Amino acid sequence: MTTTSDRIPSGPEGLQARLLYELESVVEENLNRHTAIAKDWMPHDYIPWSRGRDFAFLGGEDWVPADSPLSPVAKTAMVVNLLTEDNLPSYHREIATRFGRDGAWGQWVGRWTAEEGRHGIALRDYLVVTRGVDPVKLEALRMEHMTAGYDSGEKTMLQAVAYVSFQELATRVSHRNTGASTGCPVAEQLLGRIAQDENLHMIFYRNLVSAALDLAPDETMSAIRDEVVGFTMPGAGMTDFQRNSVTIAKAGIYDLRLHHDAVIQPVLKYWKIFDRADFGPDGEKAREELSEFLVGLDAQASRFVEQRERMRARDAARAAK
Repeated sequence: MTTTSDRIPSGPEGLQARLLYELESVVEENLNRHTAIAKDWMPHDYIPWSRGRDFAFLGGEDWVPADSPLSPVAKTAMVVNLLTEDNLPSYHREIATRFGRDGAWGQWVGRWTAEEGRHGIALRDYLVVTRGVDPVKLEALRMEHMTAGYDSGEKTMLQAVAYVSFQELATRVSHRNTGASTGCPVAEQLLGRIAQDENLHMIFYRNLVSAALDLAPDETMSAIRDEVVGFTMPGAGMTDFQRNSVTIAKAGIYDLRLHHDAVIQPVLKYWKIFDRADFGPDGEKAREELSEFLVGLDAQASRFVEQRERMRARDAARAAK
């Protein structure tokens, strides 16, 4: 009897299609696990509405810099995080195109999109109600960033799943540390709640990659190498992203050391990348290239931390005079 798997052609494209089919049961299992442990939360519960007041359009006063209770670093991090979340329609398109809209894959795409949608809603409400940032500038940046959209290029399904395994964890770290940087208990609580979502999303994708490693070790190892070596945050296309990233890194919210130690290494350890014995020549080559890259990244992270500590020491010495 001919099965769906038998009708899938051979070759690279056939492999991706076959993995979509063979991973369907893993997706369903992890979707059921996710819905069983994920806790619904209401974005409006995390907003200090009593601190809000009308803007000039309704007879109040428009925003002025003195309105913001946030430090310049916290403002930068909050805006970068929010604009990153704003591009959800593009991210939905990216995963729906690669995972499909049917079966368990399609159910996950919808569930993930709905959960991610809360993040932008809550972050924007918080910033507007508390007058944390200029709402006019924020809206202009949103329009610009969403109009440009997000395009990951020609990633395969395997590369996409490998990428989001790291990206979701990176976003979790960034949100949690941004919350701590605000000095506002409400913002910290909100961003901590968002970070919990990102962690569950990471676990979902991480588990899929783990299963893919067993089904197609070499191809999955190559995808992991590609995504670690070429990793960029999804908000990289926004205006002033590089400058803002430096500000965020100098503050210790998200930097190369965190990227190496708190994002890449834990996920690779979970997959037992450097303990596996089932790779063929292509997988071994990819693992070696990944190992070499990580050595360089670790050294680069150490240099950055050393430079930052020297800079902080100089600033402290100037302040003491």
